[in-house]
Amino acid sequence: QVQVVESGGGLVQSGGSLRLSCVVSTSIVGFDIMGWYRQAPGKQREMVATITRGGNAKSADSVTGRFTISKDNAKNTVYLQMNSLKPEDTAVYYCNAKRVWTHNDYWGQGTQVTVSS
Repeated sequence: QVQVVESGGGLVQSGGSLRLSCVVSTSIVGFDIMGWYRQAPGKQREMVATITRGGNAKSADSVTGRFTISKDNAKNTVYLQMNSLKPEDTAVYYCNAKRVWTHNDYWGQGTQVTVSS
């Protein structure tokens, strides 16, 4: 069973930075897409940033220029560097590992990010 574990969340002031980490129990090279998603209270889960096996990254318009996704295949870890945080970035952040052809989706338990104004 694949395990996905996020860490790095916390409370930060507006304008601050955090780096989230996502460690996977198996090689992340085996996944087509790794991604970060978030869910704020009363809202649907939304994509924040994704990165493909080949390293192609994309991010939501709301975080482009502030958040950066990256990965370290040797450590089976995906990162989300979050800069210039805003109160509207407050949410539970989830890591996802996806195999497209087999429709396998693995989620972590989430890590809370709270940005105070």
